[in-house]
Amino acid sequence: MLPTGLTSLRKIRELDCYYVDKTDHVRRLVEGSDYHFLSRPRRFGKSLLVDTLQELFEGSEELFRGLAIHGKWDWSTHYPVVRLDFSGVGDFDTPDGVRGTVEAQLEETEMQAGLEPG
Repeated sequence: MLPTGLTSLRKIRELDCYYVDKTDHVRRLVEGSDYHFLSRPRRFGKSLLVDTLQELFEGSEELFRGLAIHGKWDWSTHYPVVRLDFSGVGDFDTPDGVRGTVEAQLEETEMQAGLEPG
């Protein structure tokens, strides 16, 4: 099955969809340097790449079994991930709108982590 429209590595792996393993490139990206600018056309895998990075840093080892990165990653270390999504709902027409959208996402992240928003 082709993963048309899927942007979740977990769903792709659980549904046993075709997946082009680029995890060795992801490993080199992570180990390479401190800053990266990822620019790709629409519908070219940006969301799937970000989701793959999130699953990797959160230590979702079961998703990476059989992939190139599996034996090259320290699965005992987990990292907190704060993910801001600008693909959905939000006011991006003004600086205040962008600020409000970011603040709303950060508050949601705090609540999910069991922290007091603010």
